[in-house]
Amino acid sequence: MATRHPIITDQAAENITKVEELAYELRIHEVMTENVLCLSPDQPMKEAVEIFQKDRISGAPVTQGETLIGILSMEDLMRALQEDGLASPVSDFMTTNVISVRQYDPVVEALKTFNKKKYGRLPVLDENDQVIGIITKGDISNGLLAALQRDYHAEELIRYRASHLFEDIVSDRTSLILRYDIEKGDFVHGGNASSNIKRALLRLGASPQIARRCGIAIYEAEMNLIIHTDHGGIIRAEIEPHKITMEAYDDGPGIEDIELAMKPGFSTATNDVREMGFGAGMGLVNINRCVDDMTLISSRERGTNLFMIISLENYDNDPKTLG
Repeated sequence: MATRHPIITDQAAENITKVEELAYELRIHEVMTENVLCLSPDQPMKEAVEIFQKDRISGAPVTQGETLIGILSMEDLMRALQEDGLASPVSDFMTTNVISVRQYDPVVEALKTFNKKKYGRLPVLDENDQVIGIITKGDISNGLLAALQRDYHAEELIRYRASHLFEDIVSDRTSLILRYDIEKGDFVHGGNASSNIKRALLRLGASPQIARRCGIAIYEAEMNLIIHTDHGGIIRAEIEPHKITMEAYDDGPGIEDIELAMKPGFSTATNDVREMGFGAGMGLVNINRCVDDMTLISSRERGTNLFMIISLENYDNDPKTLG
């Protein structure tokens, strides 16, 4: 299955911005609020109201020992006030079906959850499922702003130092191949391949827009290998002066209905994966909008091969493009 659409330019692609790029790069622990105040399920709601007022917070995790069992929001407090339930324990009004995120998840996964679930905050867990923080949309906005300020000068310096690497190399065909082994279920390292490829492109003199498009496409392909495969797979990127070819392939289990898989929101992720904040069903959609050509081949017998191409030929007159 192949698709093609017009090349996205820096001027026209308002939907692929530096902010979106950073959302794929930054990890949740870099922007979350630490030392979060946790409530006990046995605390009276009256105490919760006083804590919310004193600390000026609008939500707090509820823990039993070190285990997250719920979350109390301002909406829950309002309900307790309306029902004259201030003497009742927190457990009577807390939300028990809690969606959480992991500290090493990319910020974009929290944004996807916020958009889909309409929550105001998400507890952040470590590798032992203990609460170590909380993240809100405000935390993300502040973190992205700080990262923008931090990265601006660094990006300009990298581009100045290595903007024409390919110009001094003479051959019939010049390319740089980057290859990464992706393990199934390795959410801790998910996104590393995309970050490394994007960094390599910037150091080769690629425009920020090209690097962003590649970074997003590779990230989504990488997460598909982590979530949906039997044994993980391979990410491969070949960088040439006129195009960037990317490939993600695995040995199973294959995609039963490719047309259905391309529809926004469709996902075969397990409930456990969804509870971690992944599997929103937007991966292939995001890839398709970032590349110029996308081919998806899949079968139960041979697994899945995803081919992606970004052409640089239409950027020949742009001094910011590769080479």
